[in-house]
Amino acid sequence: MADHAPGDAEEDASGQGLNFRPEGPTPEALEAGRKLFAGACEFFYAAQTLEGLPEPRGAEIAFAGRSNVGKSSLLNALTGRRALARVSHQPGRTRQLNFFQCEAAPLVLVDMPGYGYAEAPQSIKRDWQGLMLDYLRGRPNLRRVFLLLDARVEIKTSDETVMELLDQSAVTYQLVLTKADDVKPAALQRKYESVLALTAKHPAAFPEVITTSSQKGTGVEMLRATISGLI
Repeated sequence: MADHAPGDAEEDASGQGLNFRPEGPTPEALEAGRKLFAGACEFFYAAQTLEGLPEPRGAEIAFAGRSNVGKSSLLNALTGRRALARVSHQPGRTRQLNFFQCEAAPLVLVDMPGYGYAEAPQSIKRDWQGLMLDYLRGRPNLRRVFLLLDARVEIKTSDETVMELLDQSAVTYQLVLTKADDVKPAALQRKYESVLALTAKHPAAFPEVITTSSQKGTGVEMLRATISGLI
């Protein structure tokens, strides 16, 4: 795809350099994203079953990914909170849907259970998959799912399985690379290009990839601007 050709732009806070794109969010989009997450964003509900989901409070943006992909760290960086989402050193700890209300707009962030944790019991893995499918198929106010992939490792079978489930659920999702600060630029560019090519094989995948580092804040402004545009 021509408009995703690799570039030599230096890294900046918006993530334009790491996304290898000649264009990036407009100043207006970046400002809208900043304002959206400038206010408070607080946990308000947890659900383990479809019947236990809260009543819709506005547009919902969900975050999914393998256990230990850095989902909690990215949510904390996105909202500017140190402990909005609990960062656990025990992969597979989250076994429910956690809902966070942002006060600047009718926006709810949804932290989905991590998947692919090798040591998790099979019964728990089935429960996670069932809960994810129930939520994806039954939530009309869900605007997009951001599927997080670790920039340091190869795409796993479980990642591809989740992408297929999202395709089947007809839910628009967008791939986000995490932990980009741990990858050298040339390797990161190759990773970006391979993941971008992967989106073309999945009908429900949005054809843009966001590259992030929660540690450095890279790509967070771009993610905020993208979410702002969805609501």
